[in-house]
Amino acid sequence: MDTAAEHTERDRSSAPADPEDPSESAGSEERSRFALLSRLVAGLPGGRITLTALVGLLFVLLLGTFVMQPFGIPSGSMERGLRVGDRVLVNKVAYRFGSKPQRGDVVVFDGTGYFGDGDYIKRVVGVGGDHVVCCDAKGRLEVNGRPVDESSILYPGDSPSDVPFDVVVPDGTLFVLGDHRRRSSDSRDHLGSPGGGMVPVDAVIGRADWIAWPLAHGKHLTRPDAYARVPAADGAHG
Repeated sequence: MDTAAEHTERDRSSAPADPEDPSESAGSEERSRFALLSRLVAGLPGGRITLTALVGLLFVLLLGTFVMQPFGIPSGSMERGLRVGDRVLVNKVAYRFGSKPQRGDVVVFDGTGYFGDGDYIKRVVGVGGDHVVCCDAKGRLEVNGRPVDESSILYPGDSPSDVPFDVVVPDGTLFVLGDHRRRSSDSRDHLGSPGGGMVPVDAVIGRADWIAWPLAHGKHLTRPDAYARVPAADGAHG
């Protein structure tokens, strides 16, 4: 017997079969997923339309819960910039990664235990450590010794405040005012309440970034330059 030929035949018979074609395996998985999706769609009233609507609703819910939430303006306390019935988009991640509310920001916060039950929208005029006074000899709001020109945001005919105040904002809190000072119940009105009229930073839901409705009034809400020029409080950081 030819032993070389015998070994050759044995090696051929014991060799493993060729591996499965990867493209065939991937195609099988795709067909399985497609079949599963088809069965899911077939089991829903309305089929693909219902599935698309459910996915869209889930996306909106996740967006509203974690990223951006609409907020309706319930009163005239923020006129002239925000009018009754306007809907603003509140950026809920603006202060989640180390950033903090800044002077001039328009914020939405939970006022429970401080202002009353419910959510409120006001402008930040003082942050932790700030010395906020109203009014100076020229009738202007003053923060850390620097007068703030609020003429671009105040409701026409309003003064910075009809109620005098002189406060130092505790760390971790905010001093907030409405832009329509005569119609706004804000930090000035709660100086004798628990918390001294200050809003805890932890109670802030987010920053109002856009007026989304009505479309004719839509715009991006920016921080007034007058607040950016206020110096940091003595011993304050950032």
